[in-house]
Amino acid sequence: MASTSASIDLPHTPDHVWRLIGGFGSLPDWLPFIPESELTEGGRVRRLTTADGETVVERLHAFDDDARSYTYAILDAPFPVTGYLSTLTVHPTADPRTARVEWSGTFTPDGVTPAEAEALFQDIYREGLTALEQTLRTTD
Repeated sequence: MASTSASIDLPHTPDHVWRLIGGFGSLPDWLPFIPESELTEGGRVRRLTTADGETVVERLHAFDDDARSYTYAILDAPFPVTGYLSTLTVHPTADPRTARVEWSGTFTPDGVTPAEAEALFQDIYREGLTALEQTLRTTD
């Protein structure tokens, strides 16, 4: 089993950030490399289309609006891992005008080393959080 995570502090309240990213189908609202998200099964499964035209299917495992967090698993994707489980959380900080967003995941590498799989998702998380920061900057 391998894991990785990334986080970013944003100059916005946790509630403001959660309103943008807290919907399971909201990735296209803040993540440019996911232009499409289709929800099925009552909002518990999302079918994502990447900017490259690839498809990723994910299932929501847990959602906690009060804790500003959700956890999901990949059902089908072009990634060299199995057993992928990820959590996206918006945390408060000591400054009530600042939110810390954490994106973390665990997975079993399949055909690659643990370090290669961790680097892949570390890049995805970092690029995603940078895109979130840019989206928030342009929507203020």
